[in-house]
Amino acid sequence: MNKSIALLVALFACNLSIAAQDVDEILNQLETSNIDNTVTATFKATRILNGHSIERMPHGQLDFRIHHRFGTLNSGAYNFWGIDAAQTQFSLEYGITDWLMAGLSRGSYEKTYGGFLKFSLFRQKQSNGMPVSISYLTASTIRSQDFPFIDSLQNNDNYPFSSRLAYVHQLLIARKFSNRLSLQVSPVLIHYNMVSRSNEPNNIFALGVGGRIKLTTRTSFNFEYYPRLPSKGIPSQYTDALSFGFDIETGGHVFQLILTNTQGMIEKDFIGRTTGKWNKGDIHFGFNISRVFTIKH
Repeated sequence: MNKSIALLVALFACNLSIAAQDVDEILNQLETSNIDNTVTATFKATRILNGHSIERMPHGQLDFRIHHRFGTLNSGAYNFWGIDAAQTQFSLEYGITDWLMAGLSRGSYEKTYGGFLKFSLFRQKQSNGMPVSISYLTASTIRSQDFPFIDSLQNNDNYPFSSRLAYVHQLLIARKFSNRLSLQVSPVLIHYNMVSRSNEPNNIFALGVGGRIKLTTRTSFNFEYYPRLPSKGIPSQYTDALSFGFDIETGGHVFQLILTNTQGMIEKDFIGRTTGKWNKGDIHFGFNISRVFTIKH
């Protein structure tokens, strides 16, 4: 009898101790716990803002994503500060295995269809192991919007189908320094099968940097910058994409609120073809919505 009472007292004391812990601290511990010592939740979504993060969908999970970018805030009241000039993209992204995901998308910007594969190559370990997580992204896009007429080509039928294609190859390297800070660098190559000028390069190289600063259990501040490497012939109207935003996690949803100088939502557009300038007020408000469904347990 005495042993039973002692056991009940011990269990009660244990429960009180757990209840006294800060809830955020418990969730932080769970966020980085893994059987094989792998660091998880470096980012809360498969995108930092516009660009991909090292994260991928787990095996059997489907991510339905809606990306939306309004026009520029400096467009004035006539365009309701950009709301009348919105662009939208829908995508379905599925975890084929625990190291491979695939996605298909369709965006109103240049009426673009896209597809990608993302491979999780290495995962960061908590101690005495891999110091960073590394993923590889390969993607291709098809522009279905008619081209502006160029030189002697006065009909879109004169363009070969290959002119509509662009390709992306990107290495995503990230480290979670603590439960509150994650950083990523992203060297990327973009290839356009067709460019608008004869001296414009078909290949664009950039070195993206981005990060996440956790504010509360379910919110974080994110930033992202994609400076292009100098290359002869790049049109002067193009500039580097710079974005800031917030993640808000609500169960199966992740909302991302974004301020950016680009209306493009895929790499060939926001890295290679951004024209907006922050110092001139060419700022687009936008958001990403992610809803995850479990297809296979």
